[in-house]
Order: sequence, then C-alpha cells, then structure tokens
Amino acid sequence: MKIVKVERLIDAGSFSESREWRNIRNQIGQAIQSIEWPPGSGSFTLYPQSGKKRGQGSGVKPIKNSCMKRLKALGWILEQPFDIATLQKPGKMDACYPVGDRYFAVEWETGNVSSSHRAINKMALGILKEILVGGILILPTRDMYQFLTDRIGNFPELEPYFPLWRSIQVDEGLLEIMAIEHDAVSDSVPRIPKGTNGRALT
Repeated sequence: MKIVKVERLIDAGSFSESREWRNIRNQIGQAIQSIEWPPGSGSFTLYPQSGKKRGQGSGVKPIKNSCMKRLKALGWILEQPFDIATLQKPGKMDACYPVGDRYFAVEWETGNVSSSHRAINKMALGILKEILVGGILILPTRDMYQFLTDRIGNFPELEPYFPLWRSIQVDEGLLEIMAIEHDAVSDSVPRIPKGTNGRALT
C-alpha cells in the first residue's frame, strides 16, 4: 500500500521539527506500507469490483486492523479513550503514542464521511485541550474507495473543509489528513473480506 498525499491542516509550535515527530511519522509510514493483499504478495492489490452493491467490493476493517497490529508491535496503544468532549464521549482513538505528557493519535477511517468529520474534529479538539500533541486521519483516495465498502469516507469529500480546520489556532500541535491507495488492481486476487472475519492481512 502506498501513501499518495498528505495534507497538513495544523502546524503550530516546534513539534513538527522534533525527533519524536520524525519517529512517529516513520512508524506510521512503515505500518501502512507493510499492508499486503493477498498475504505474502509483497504489495497491495485490490479486486476491481465496485462496492456500491450489497455484498460486493472489498472490506475496510481488515485493512485497518493490519495497520493497527503493526503499530501495536511498534509500541502504540490501541483503542485508548480520552476525556475530550464534556457532554458526550467522542469514542476511543484507534491508536496513540505517548509524547511527554500528551499523545499523538491516529484514526483510520472505516465509516462514512460523517465519521471522517467526527474523527478529525475529535483530534482537533484534543489538540485544543492539550491532550493531544497531534493526529493523523488516514483514509482512501477516490481511486481506491470505489473498490471498497460503499460511501466510505474519502479524501476528496473532506477537501472543501480544509480551510475550516486550518483556521484553528493553537500554540502547539500538528494535524494531518493522509490519503492512501492500492498498488494495483487485478481480477486474479480475491476480494478482502468485510468485517473482521476471514483471512487477516499481513
């Protein structure tokens, strides 16, 4: 799997120039690029079937789980809850890494575009409250999402809102959206199972 584009929405203070950030960025890149389909193939190839119809297209949760498994092996904490919202808990972070007395968070999109907005807003709020030092939302490009579960959140649908998130003022923090994509398509590979069942990605 490859990283196609990274959009930086918040870059305040010196964190983006730190050794901690370089280490975090390298680990995230390593985890994404290690995802293979089929397992053992050395690349990430999708079956070219639209996910618009029920039972068609490839699942997204096994792809996310593969990345999270690699991050955990690198010392990340999975499914960590944070007290970010006062009246309603915004849910757990998919993965986080301690940086001093704060954390860096990673969210991997498996829901629709509304879920993508919640994920990025949750990380932005965590930065504002000085609980997080930064965060990245990982989601597919338009070319990739057409082969996945229908209406999965994707990079182009969030682009119109980039100016809103860029307007957030903080003293220290880093917030990015990362677009990922398959290496190839082929009708000789199986579809990735939907849900968490089936053969795991490596």
